[in-house]
Amino acid sequence: MELGDMYPAVLTIILIGIVIGVGVIVLDEFGGTVGIGGQAQTAINSTRDAIDDFVTWIPVIIIIIAASIILGLVMRSFRT
Repeated sequence: MELGDMYPAVLTIILIGIVIGVGVIVLDEFGGTVGIGGQAQTAINSTRDAIDDFVTWIPVIIIIIAASIILGLVMRSFRT
């Protein structure tokens, strides 16, 4: 495990953030549409709430990834 191993993890987190951001923007635009029925509006709001629940876990996921890389570097430094 090397410091360069962080690149794929960081790239994945950034990509997930971009996809979630675009998804929330699209849902907000659909939610603001006048011709949407009540059931569709409820589905959009439920989806937005579910995404909000997931987004709160992203910092925890980042900390776990960083900690695992740091632990890997420390464990590797003690090998002979």
